[in-house]
Amino acid sequence: MYLKHWLSRQTINGLAKFNGRILSPYSYVYKISSAFTTPISRSIYSSGGYGPTFHNLTYSKLDPSLNRYIHSIPETKLNDSRTDPELESDDSEDATMNEFLSRFVWIMRGKLMEVYPECNKQTMDGMLLILVQKVVSEMEKGDLEQMLDAAVATPSQDFSEDLWKTVWEVSNLVLNDMKKARNKEKMKTFLQSEEVKEMSRFAGEIGIRGDMLRELRFKWAREKMEESEFYENLERLREEAQAEEGEEAQAKGVEAVGNEEVVADDSVGDGKKEMVVSLPKRHGKIRYKIYGLDLSNPKWTEVADKVHEREEIVWPQEPKPISGKCKIVTENILTMKEEDDPSPLLDEWAELLQPRRIDWISLLDRLKENNAHLYLKVAELVLSKESFQTNTLDYTKLIDVHAKENRLEDVERILKKMNENGISPDILTSTVLVHMYCKAGNLESANVALEGLRSQGIKPDMKIYSSMIMAYVNAGKPEKGKSLMEEMEMRDMKPTKEIYMALLQAYAECGHIDEAKLISRTMDFAGFPPSLESSTLLVKACEQGGDANQARKIFDNMIIEAGYRPDDRCTSSLIAAYEKKNMLDKALDLLLQLEKDGFEPGVATYNVLVVWLANLQLVDEAEQLLGKIAELGEAPSLGVHIGLCDMYARTRAEKKALQALGVVEANKEQLKREDFERIIKGLLDGGFSQDAQRIQDLMASQGFSASYDLEITLASKFAGRQKLTSGRRSLR
Repeated sequence: MYLKHWLSRQTINGLAKFNGRILSPYSYVYKISSAFTTPISRSIYSSGGYGPTFHNLTYSKLDPSLNRYIHSIPETKLNDSRTDPELESDDSEDATMNEFLSRFVWIMRGKLMEVYPECNKQTMDGMLLILVQKVVSEMEKGDLEQMLDAAVATPSQDFSEDLWKTVWEVSNLVLNDMKKARNKEKMKTFLQSEEVKEMSRFAGEIGIRGDMLRELRFKWAREKMEESEFYENLERLREEAQAEEGEEAQAKGVEAVGNEEVVADDSVGDGKKEMVVSLPKRHGKIRYKIYGLDLSNPKWTEVADKVHEREEIVWPQEPKPISGKCKIVTENILTMKEEDDPSPLLDEWAELLQPRRIDWISLLDRLKENNAHLYLKVAELVLSKESFQTNTLDYTKLIDVHAKENRLEDVERILKKMNENGISPDILTSTVLVHMYCKAGNLESANVALEGLRSQGIKPDMKIYSSMIMAYVNAGKPEKGKSLMEEMEMRDMKPTKEIYMALLQAYAECGHIDEAKLISRTMDFAGFPPSLESSTLLVKACEQGGDANQARKIFDNMIIEAGYRPDDRCTSSLIAAYEKKNMLDKALDLLLQLEKDGFEPGVATYNVLVVWLANLQLVDEAEQLLGKIAELGEAPSLGVHIGLCDMYARTRAEKKALQALGVVEANKEQLKREDFERIIKGLLDGGFSQDAQRIQDLMASQGFSASYDLEITLASKFAGRQKLTSGRRSLR
């Protein structure tokens, strides 16, 4: 657009003079038209204008002098052998105009030769002369820019629509080519500029080579050229504005001078001194506006200061260089042992270096790479340093590291320091504490951390809900976990399948059949259809609840009819339900039916059967199933050893009973009160009173108290034994 402005504003103003000497008078056109005899085509012209005059375009006799005004192939401008020196000076001033006409004639000659290949050179020169005169005449009117910007030019009265459209398309193409050539020359200049050379030299020093360096150099040169053009346009606008202001000031100055002369004449006549005329003083402050923003407002000064302050915080800082004695102290800190006290070395290091926060962080990073445990110890001490500028996030990071390792004491100590320094836990800290306490099973502290989150107006997310529900499930409190799940559903948060299965398993282990069924139905409504695992847990719930018939119904309807193949775990749960009701015949029928379908009992099923046979004191059958467990390469469960100890004690197989009792005592932490009482009763029935007394003491050490039935049994056994001992003494 710059070239178009130049043509329309500068060169076109002098084009009338140029056209008058070269392309005028128009009588030359009529002189040529009088010699036309052979028709070429009427489609070139319209019905009006030149139509009747240029009916035939073959020259019978053409004035040789006219060829001097037509562009020829080897030349780049219009020439005339009779041109005077003044015309040569004007041509040098209008070089851009000459280049435009030269390019235009060159391209139009090729297009005309494609359409009219049979026309000779003289005919082509005449046609080009007419086209050039028409283009120049339009340029004199100042319509060139408007015509070039339009997609289709306004039809001319002299030429056909197609020819007129072609003329302006070629003109636009010529201007674009001239602009590209001009930009290419400017690009060469900026490619050799010192700034671009310096940036290219720096890029080469850092390892940029080849095509990438070439692209970067052209990019930098292009940016410099665009910047130069931008400022040139600003300068041009400024000059135009100054010219307009100068004209206005000149007009006002004329009036002021006239008034001054009148005043001066009056003052001289009155004998007064001459009045000094000067520009009025400016009132108010200068207002600077850029893109509509009034930057003269004092608030922008405050904005600049705040931006500077934020840059000091956000902009990455470099740690101070460490040298001399400070370097030696740094090495001593890095090579220090875990049991050593780092406080003296840290104080000496801080006194020597006068560190900032970035220096402390650099030291901690080096410690973390060398020794993670020492890093935690030093980091806790650094939190109390004023130069470290401790914030809440620093405490949270350290607490998170200890929480992942389940170091509750360290976390509690850091929290205490945090409160002493007046820093209250934020959202991140409370979230970390909830997860840590839930993982450790500390429900009371987990609830306190959860309430801390809620007091800050933060609603728990999915991870916090999951951790709390799992903690309640592991603590044997599925009801509270279920209430949290209902709270999630009220907040339109969909519980995961893991949450449903954890609650279902908790209800199954507690023997709550109705609650387990409710969870199963809720899972189905939530988009998690019943599976073999969920059905197995329902059978487990019926087994723990003592409802064998309901367990068999679920087994048949939700597993067999659903197309699932029962596994060892599911089958063992159903057989355990039959065992509690002593339905041996139904258990055997189930096993025979499953064996016909290809089912092979596993370790879980054999464990249940061994315990059942041990209760019936069928020693041979129980030992036979123990052999099958050994063939599978698995060890019997703890419940099997409890049943074997009871069976061998009642059958008075002392060696085997003591062997099974040794395995049970080795796993005393896993025993429940029911297990202790069963072992004690079996030992008493078998006559192993001393072993029963030892197991009773072991039961008390584990925190279990004897039930009323066991106390009566123990009292009767030991009372009878004392009575028998006293009778023997009296006989003696």
